[in-house]
Amino acid sequence: MTDLSCLAYVLEEWTVVEYLKKYLFHMIIALLTMSAILVVFIVPLTILFFIYLSNILLLIYQRNSEVKADPLSEVWDSARKTIASFWDIYARIWHGYELHGVENLPEGPGILVYYHGAIPIDYLYFLSRLFLWKKRLCLSVADHFVFRLPGLKLLLEVTGVMPGSREECLIALKNGHLVSVSPGGVREALFSDESYQLMWGNRKGFAQVALDAKVPIIPMYTQNVREGYRTFKERRFFRQLYESTRLPFTPPYGGLPVKFRTYIGEPIPYDPNITTEELVEKTKTAVQALINKHQTIPGSIWKALLERFDKRCKRD
Repeated sequence: MTDLSCLAYVLEEWTVVEYLKKYLFHMIIALLTMSAILVVFIVPLTILFFIYLSNILLLIYQRNSEVKADPLSEVWDSARKTIASFWDIYARIWHGYELHGVENLPEGPGILVYYHGAIPIDYLYFLSRLFLWKKRLCLSVADHFVFRLPGLKLLLEVTGVMPGSREECLIALKNGHLVSVSPGGVREALFSDESYQLMWGNRKGFAQVALDAKVPIIPMYTQNVREGYRTFKERRFFRQLYESTRLPFTPPYGGLPVKFRTYIGEPIPYDPNITTEELVEKTKTAVQALINKHQTIPGSIWKALLERFDKRCKRD
């Protein structure tokens, strides 16, 4: 091999190596990016998977037992207990979930008003533990988009999720049920942040229903719910998209195993002399008081994680 051909061979090999190095670098960057995306969204996607799995289990129960009864009837209690037990175990393991203030719930009907996190997984934990502790259903007012999700019809019916028209709420309360609502709804879920700002707008239907049904309003809040799951900071485009479509295009992320504690505050009793607007403000003040008492503002993910190791039990 001549010196010239040897030089050509070395240059060729060097070029291939450099090409491979460059290719490998881009591959590593792509893999790291994909891994980061999966880590950020894996827990929310896992929760979605378990929700659909819950619906599948209910369908199996319905078919095997040939159940045709009203989804809110006691016939479904054994299935409800199984689903509630699963979510309660998940809550204990992943978030060290605690529920305080159950004694503040009335024996009869009432309206629970709560702060809406980026993912209302804390509310699902509350429903599960309430049923396991008290064998009691709390009917939930949900946004209309929830009922457009495919494959969840039976789960929504068995757990008492409803669109929440005034008539439906009044019937539920008349039948002695607790009814829960988050006045901030999807807007609060998507566009509130670690400052825990309430975003109720001009919503006051819940207060009018409480006055019409002559029932108390009970405030509720879950500590660190925004540290567990968040939405992206740059939200102007998504906010415009939501306001025009009323669909939640902003994807939540996170799923860190921070400490969750749900606090149920003292009831606001029925008062025939109060106006709807005054009752809304009174309720907002009560929810905000729970936030101020139990939440570090702005929220701290690091502190919320450390609270998993804090054995001291915070009380109302």
